[in-house]
Amino acid sequence: MGPSDLRSPVAQATPPVLTAGGASSPPGRGDTARSVGMAAAAMAQNVVALAFTVAFAHLLHKGGYSSLSALIAALLILSLPGIALQVAAARATALGHLGEGARLAATVRGWMQRAALAAAVAAVLGAALHGPLAGLIGVHEAWAAAAVLPSACIWLALSLERGVLQGIGAYAQVGLSLPLEAAGRLVFGVGLVGLGGGIDGAFAGTPISQVLTAVILAVVLRRRLGPAGGASSALALRALATRAWAPVIGVTLLALLQNVDVIVVKHRVGATEADAYSAAAVAGKAVMWLAVGLALFLVPETARRGGAGRDARPLLLRMLVIAAAAAVAMVAVYSLAGHLLLSVVFGARLTGSDTALPWLGIAFSALAGSYLIVQFLLALGRARFLVVLAAGSVAVPAVLLIAPARLISLAELLCIPMLLLLAGLALIAARARARPVVPARPDGGAGAGGPPEAVAAPAPVRRGDATRRRQPGRTLAVPRRRPSGSVD
Repeated sequence: MGPSDLRSPVAQATPPVLTAGGASSPPGRGDTARSVGMAAAAMAQNVVALAFTVAFAHLLHKGGYSSLSALIAALLILSLPGIALQVAAARATALGHLGEGARLAATVRGWMQRAALAAAVAAVLGAALHGPLAGLIGVHEAWAAAAVLPSACIWLALSLERGVLQGIGAYAQVGLSLPLEAAGRLVFGVGLVGLGGGIDGAFAGTPISQVLTAVILAVVLRRRLGPAGGASSALALRALATRAWAPVIGVTLLALLQNVDVIVVKHRVGATEADAYSAAAVAGKAVMWLAVGLALFLVPETARRGGAGRDARPLLLRMLVIAAAAAVAMVAVYSLAGHLLLSVVFGARLTGSDTALPWLGIAFSALAGSYLIVQFLLALGRARFLVVLAAGSVAVPAVLLIAPARLISLAELLCIPMLLLLAGLALIAARARARPVVPARPDGGAGAGGPPEAVAAPAPVRRGDATRRRQPGRTLAVPRRRPSGSVD
């Protein structure tokens, strides 16, 4: 599907949607270009992340990279709430629940102040507990372990900024921030290692890059929204977090699905085969980064269209087609030149998984499709699909535990639960229709959790009663539509 209008007559009659910044944008036009741009930015971030892996695998001493990986994994786990709140913030902004202009700027300012305070408290807590934290993570670098807690708070602030920018349609700025942050991690990390910082310095490059990226996005937000003024939105950060329980669960289950295979395989095969599988898994998950980029566009656009009562499923289908096209090309390359690819990127020692690589590409391409559908359903305020997602999260490790302990067999059988999960979620998405929502009022009323109200409506005219006329003064109590922040 291209950017041309592939909508029903009703959708084509829908007026242009207003972004939070107040600018109108014709719905459905330029979707493919903007979504591909976001996907390209995410892929660029992935390329830099691969350079990060290769660089520190060579720079750090034996066992050093595994310690750095453990620190980054711990940060990833603590970052899951921030990732979920980015989805919630994008949806709330797109629906206008956070206000516009100066009021939205005031809301973001309040969020940043709370995030900065949380980071300061986390830094003190991390310093006090640096020893136990290092033991929990399994590393000797106690001060690097202490930095994990404030780094998670910095990530929270960065995620909220990106969510708001997504909500107002600033996709270019969000996209550019992805490779920018990744490049900062690499540059600052390598620089600190070169100055003798070792593993502590390698990890410190991550929070430094996050802070600088957050500052840059703060400048972008000020230019887009203007100076903060007036009262902030009635939707406080705590309320946003409370409403984000479904995204938190969804993101956590997706993270489990994306990483649990490496953990299980490490317990099923020897060290050499486990290393080879890990390398192939990194390559197989390349399409996941494409899906992440597409979702950055999909979430706010789905929320905006769903809030206007328009069918957002054609947009999801367009994103799935883009991901599928990339997945077919990727699997073809892995089938024809998988050995060469693994040898060039990871070294000849890790080419033992070349026959498993195409199957891993298929499995994680299915997971990429599931990722897009999950983000789509979350943007519509759905939650019942989490049952299916949880079932898939149980099925994947269960299948890997009973599969023969050979890399090719593990990869082949991994495809089964991944494809079944994609099919189940696709059926749910096919039935997901938009529920129009009442726009939020400045006082946080209808559409933002306010009380039900009577809506003025003309009195009905009975069929066949030619003498009866509508009486302008009469009103009917019409039940207000459910608040958009709720989930079913």
